[in-house]
Amino acid sequence: MRDPLSVLTEAFTSFLFGKVETTRLPVRTSTGQAQAVYLPTAAPGLGDSGVIIGREVYSGKGYIYDPFQLYGQQLPAPHWLVLGESGNGKSALEKTYVLRQLRFRDRQVVVLDAQGEDGVGEWNLIAQELGITPIRLDPTVANDDGIRLNPLDPSITTTGQLALLRTIIEVAMGHGLDERSGFALKVAHAYVNEHITDRQPLLTDIVEQLRHPEAESAEAMNVDIDDVRAWGLDVALVLDRLVDGDLRGMFDGPTTVGIDLDAPLIVFDLSHIDRNSIAMPILMAIVGVWLEHTWIRPDRKKRIFLVEEAWHIINSPFVAQLFQRLLKFGRRLGLSFVAVVHHLSDVVDGAAAKEAAAILKMASTRTIYAQKADEARNTGRVLGLPRWAVEIIPTLTPGIAVWDVNGNVQVVKHLITERERPLVYTDRAMTESSVNDPELEWETEQRAILIEQQMNDPQSTVA
Repeated sequence: MRDPLSVLTEAFTSFLFGKVETTRLPVRTSTGQAQAVYLPTAAPGLGDSGVIIGREVYSGKGYIYDPFQLYGQQLPAPHWLVLGESGNGKSALEKTYVLRQLRFRDRQVVVLDAQGEDGVGEWNLIAQELGITPIRLDPTVANDDGIRLNPLDPSITTTGQLALLRTIIEVAMGHGLDERSGFALKVAHAYVNEHITDRQPLLTDIVEQLRHPEAESAEAMNVDIDDVRAWGLDVALVLDRLVDGDLRGMFDGPTTVGIDLDAPLIVFDLSHIDRNSIAMPILMAIVGVWLEHTWIRPDRKKRIFLVEEAWHIINSPFVAQLFQRLLKFGRRLGLSFVAVVHHLSDVVDGAAAKEAAAILKMASTRTIYAQKADEARNTGRVLGLPRWAVEIIPTLTPGIAVWDVNGNVQVVKHLITERERPLVYTDRAMTESSVNDPELEWETEQRAILIEQQMNDPQSTVA
């Protein structure tokens, strides 16, 4: 029984102010009308044509991205930078992205695979699934049947050959060529191309000419033959490393017959190369120029050039300049450059800070996985990310990343289909990822089914 004083107080209050509580009848409405009471929680998407990445975290809607579809409308450049510490999903994203892009008939991909397990690169499983043999560059098989790429391959223009030789030497020496050394190299290269016509010119021919220059080369510049020999000595010693040193067997012979540059996927397996040695940027330079002159062609194909451990490129001024030219040139021919880097500080604080800034500026798409707070703040400052995005980067769980597509910033959960899973998760990736998280497993599988259905639908605009 209610307290008489409470009843009297409620009656008096109702008499003065009217009935305090009212009973409201339910209202019947549609979901389309009722959704107006919820505030928007996500930015607009990027369209519905292209490659499915996963879902936008806050709204739950599908997230679709394709630089070739967006270029010229929402993207000023098709290049892409992927950042994040190990074990957060960069590798899985790259692999599923490539597999889904290859479902378009006019796509072609080159991967520089610098990671490896069990003696092979981590892209080996995907290459096998597609019937592709990786181009494995390995100095340990110098005397066997190793793959060779000839920097003097006739498919590369003479100008490109000389530029490549200069880059190799400058990377190895750590400084630019002076005028005299550059002249000695130019003279030796011109002589070799002019006099060796019955076979592919080789680096051994260049080294021989640098050690024993022809008299006519000295006479052309009215200098003594001994001076020309002295000018070219350091250059000869550097190139000799590719012929008879620790990098022998990869570039000291004719280009290996059978390398299929028309295959949908081309994988350069660099996993046998010491990533911290000078060999890696030299390899990057050679492969970059070789691809520029033999692979990128005006045939209306859309090409993706994906580079793992890309700081080997961006951290070397000479290689960075080479790739900067490649990006500018490739954009006109349908090339999307994808650089995968662990930490932005690896490049912006390095020896090639100026060149790195230019390359980063060309990347209109940036995907950032979890980083420590200090690194996240630095990344946000360099890339101009909004404050809210910087604050959540350290809290991101594996598979979730901040996507910045030319200022359109969203948080995206990457989803993987069951068909892709065994190709994407190698033993190492399994130990570094959250694929076994039971709380995410059911949701991931349900959404992955939708992706797979769309991927298998030949009429769909989504791949």
